[in-house]
Amino acid sequence: MSIKRVAIVGCGIGRSHIVEGYLPHPDKFKVVAICDLNEERLREIGDEFDIAKRTTSFADVLDDASVDIVDICTPPGVHLEQVVAALAAGKHVICEKPLTGSLSGVDTIMEAEKTAKGTLMPIFQYRYGDGIEKAKRIIEAGIAGRPYLGSVETFWRRMPEYYSVPWRGKWATELGGVLVTHALHLHDMLLHLMGPVSKVFGRVATRVNDIEVEDCASASLLMQSGAFVSLSCTLGSQEEISRLRLHFENVTFESNHEPYSPGKDPWKIIAANDDVQARINAIIGHWRPVAPRFTTQMEHFHAFLSGNGPLPVTTGDARRALELVTAIYQSSDTGSEVILPIGSDSPKYADWRARTK
Repeated sequence: MSIKRVAIVGCGIGRSHIVEGYLPHPDKFKVVAICDLNEERLREIGDEFDIAKRTTSFADVLDDASVDIVDICTPPGVHLEQVVAALAAGKHVICEKPLTGSLSGVDTIMEAEKTAKGTLMPIFQYRYGDGIEKAKRIIEAGIAGRPYLGSVETFWRRMPEYYSVPWRGKWATELGGVLVTHALHLHDMLLHLMGPVSKVFGRVATRVNDIEVEDCASASLLMQSGAFVSLSCTLGSQEEISRLRLHFENVTFESNHEPYSPGKDPWKIIAANDDVQARINAIIGHWRPVAPRFTTQMEHFHAFLSGNGPLPVTTGDARRALELVTAIYQSSDTGSEVILPIGSDSPKYADWRARTK
């Protein structure tokens, strides 16, 4: 397997990609370049990880023939143009969430992918860890049975100092609030385990901080399976918790409550009876531990690029998560239930920031 040469664009969350995603796999990846507009941060990250190439120019990264993967960790408002440009330059691309700020933008990216030499992988690192992967294995084996009901809670804390960063809290640059930059992780986990959504009723509000975007939201979902799901998220919790509790015919799953790593064990996996438990034991009784978050997602991406596995997260996955965001915003604006899928005739398709009444 060849070592893939990576350029990190945006050294904020990009540092976590280096530490969790690339350093654990020295036989698979080498970070050869970093790009950031903040020259002090460039120097700090470059010195910390002994990265020789440091640039403030995104074009320099795209022009570097030695770079195989462009890892985009910039503010959300520039994701769309940077992803399309990197694909056009023939690079493989990794992009932090949210992939972009509208379904129209996702569809533009999907068109660009059709003729691109490289492959795009959106980031949804919360899918990885022993707890969620055991649950996924049990569901895919048919043991869990029909889904009944679920609840998903993203109770985090973001105070004024968090929003002192100029691009945060603004529609133009952050593209949204708690739904887009925080709860999107947990909502992707829900879709990953319980499947697609059919109908949405939602409400959003700004109650915690003096910002443009929402910091509280709730929604009621009808899944395509017929299951009911409630979503709750706030940035005003005094204790940070991320929690999924999903009830199926034969099994109830509950995640751990760690705010930023809910995919890890311990998860509660509660079987309906001894026979179900025996079937679960047969599936996960000899479980081999899985590293959480970026460590496993990047490992799977390398396997895909080497022809040894599927693409771990697709643009279609990102689109489903952003379609849910779009539906909640539209429902909150109109006070009406929104039926999925959302097409180009939706008032929120081109830009969910557009007001709908």
